[in-house]
Amino acid sequence: MYFEKAGHHNTDKSLEIAFSEAAKRGIKHVVIASSLGDTAEKALEYKKKNPDLNIVVVTHNTGFKTPGVQEFREKTGEMMKEAGIQVLTGTMVTRNLGKSIKKNLGFSQEDVCCSSWRMFGQGTKVCIEIAAMACDAGLIPPDDVISVSGTGRGADTVIIISAMPSNEMFGMKIREILAKPLDW
Repeated sequence: MYFEKAGHHNTDKSLEIAFSEAAKRGIKHVVIASSLGDTAEKALEYKKKNPDLNIVVVTHNTGFKTPGVQEFREKTGEMMKEAGIQVLTGTMVTRNLGKSIKKNLGFSQEDVCCSSWRMFGQGTKVCIEIAAMACDAGLIPPDDVISVSGTGRGADTVIIISAMPSNEMFGMKIREILAKPLDW
């Protein structure tokens, strides 16, 4: 499915696609990006319907915008824990060291990867990153998973990806793009 425009207004449909396809295809793991917690909270209803599904919510790292500050709402984190949804707050595999190198040297190898992935949309880049992060943390296996993210806030991109840890990033395969915006 292609969305006419990128953005949070596609979140409900993106989640519907992700969880519907997970059930239809027998995929047991769904990874969802959520910086503040809004998209994570919308995933709660799907966990209730699919209690055996492993849902992992990936947040920004603490200090993403302001040193020492976590954007993901604490109350939302508690709700996720009560529902059996794992929340991963960790370093983005393509951001922190690369950002520091770019700031000091003007260029990083991570920039090349991220710019290439963004050709398919900002959400596609994030889907790749969060699948690697969740695999790094041992929260999902190196296997086909559904990854959900968006452009800015909310969700507008859904892919099936063979997750791998970040040290095997180029072993990952995007199996199928289930939803993405036509323009971002």
